Amino acid sequence: MTGLGWDPRDLASGVGAPALWGTTYLVTSELLPAGRPLMAATVRALPIGVLFIAMLGRWPASGQRLRTLVVSACNISVFFPLLFVAAYRLPGGLAATIVATQPLVVGVLSAMLLAEPLRARQVVASLSGLAGVAMLVGGASATPDPVGVVAAAGAALSMALGLVLTQRWRGILSLRCMPAWQLFFGGILLIPPLLVLDADPLALDVPGAFGLLHLAVLGGGVAYWLWFRALRTLSPNVLSVLMLLSPVTATVLGAVLAAQFLTVAQLFGVTLVLASVGWMTWTQAPTTRTRV
Repeated sequence: MTGLGWDPRDLASGVGAPALWGTTYLVTSELLPAGRPLMAATVRALPIGVLFIAMLGRWPASGQRLRTLVVSACNISVFFPLLFVAAYRLPGGLAATIVATQPLVVGVLSAMLLAEPLRARQVVASLSGLAGVAMLVGGASATPDPVGVVAAAGAALSMALGLVLTQRWRGILSLRCMPAWQLFFGGILLIPPLLVLDADPLALDVPGAFGLLHLAVLGGGVAYWLWFRALRTLSPNVLSVLMLLSPVTATVLGAVLAAQFLTVAQLFGVTLVLASVGWMTWTQAPTTRTRV
């Protein structure tokens, strides 16, 4: 632990998870079969969840089960499909900008559910980070798809609620077990809507299989293990601002693969996002480390 209230290893984990999630838009648009958000969400969560459960060999205790299901639904069963719908139906920049409203949503939910006042630094950091993301990803020229916009907003709300509820129940839930539990139970909860709404067989080519493998192993297993490790000492408000690193990763990765340089506006956007992340991290009040 440092005098600032966070462990550098937990901060590194909190940075690593959004960086891995930043590959979602590119992988979805370039590699995955089109128009299969429920299938993509289920395959991303359930196989790695089964593997984690087998390795863990432990189920939630009776007092943890309902809370585990709620958090799993927020972070996986609702968030994943909505995120993929947004990725399929919106330009990546617009989807990323809408999802980047999450820090403000977390601030409001923390005030409501955790009795944490919505402080000025949270609002300023959230708005400056949002402005940075908007500058980074640019505007969409076409008329936005209303379904995609609602899906992106719902994804931001779902992930924010899952983050705040995890903090609220951190004395009951085991953060060490939560990556396995939420990927498994979240994937199980996706099966009924998958069978009803998307029962067609999944035809995969080599790029599609690689894309799903990448999202499951890195975007699912590794990223969520890092995320819950970061929750040991980082508050939801700080983690929500760290999520702004996801569109930064997506934009930089896209530019690298296209052999292009970032524009001046994009570089300024990156600076705003990094400044917001740095300010929120530096000013975090000390947080008690939670058992894992």
